Amino acid sequence: MDKQNDAAAKKAADFISQSKKLIISAGAGMGVDSGLPDFRGNEGFWKAYPPYRKLGLSFIDAANPSHFRRDPAFGWGFYGHRLHLYRSTIPHEGFDLLRRWIDRFSFDTFVVTSNVDGQFQKAGFDSDKVLEVHGSIHHAQCLAPCGDTIWPNHETIDVDLEKMRATHIPLCPDCGGTARPNILMFGDSGWISHRTDEQWRHFDLFLQRNIQAPLTIIELGAGTGVPTIRHLDEQILQTRNCALIRINPRESFGPPSTVEISCPALQGLRQIDRRLNSVHNP
Repeated sequence: MDKQNDAAAKKAADFISQSKKLIISAGAGMGVDSGLPDFRGNEGFWKAYPPYRKLGLSFIDAANPSHFRRDPAFGWGFYGHRLHLYRSTIPHEGFDLLRRWIDRFSFDTFVVTSNVDGQFQKAGFDSDKVLEVHGSIHHAQCLAPCGDTIWPNHETIDVDLEKMRATHIPLCPDCGGTARPNILMFGDSGWISHRTDEQWRHFDLFLQRNIQAPLTIIELGAGTGVPTIRHLDEQILQTRNCALIRINPRESFGPPSTVEISCPALQGLRQIDRRLNSVHNP
């Protein structure tokens, strides 16, 4: 085990065992240990989706609402495939470790994630204590939109993987027009945000509750490419009495007080768990 990471894991375990409140924040790196693709850079995206290499489309290009307006089958090709992938993915052991810590230390806990995959809810976390800042692929809305309705997406969307085109297009139950995922995409002015706005309200109440209680943030796999999670965590760090544990294989750096663990999410959680078990047994 790397000595620097081991020392950081010990420090992280100390902060966790002394805390009363816990924020678990996660970016795309949290899903890699479950087998989900890493979209870091064009090469990572094209490795997961070879047809887009031929088309010269990046992740930012593919995750764009304009496709649903011009060619809904192409728009749903990308998101239909991801929907099936996330439904079939089993959350990795790290989710269970986090839940065990919550039970063991009786943490008041909230999850904040930029991921749209629903893996925290699938792993048994309370959906009322999860903030999905970019929305959820498991919910849909009208493309137009004709109103502000958001509904659970239970549809099966088959995809021609050679052309990345959906063979079935979900429709809005209100107007019959094309539906789209309730996800904040790039260059997106049509996203209906009230579901996520309500999650933000719950998170704000969490932050306001017992504001003096020692708080630890465990950040998992949140990179600088889309730095939403990193910026939020650092903002909280500036305004609260808290500790930030940043687990990231390439970008664990942060403000001076950051506990930096340079490895994938699951490996870092296991290292902390070993320290908690060896030093902080009740």
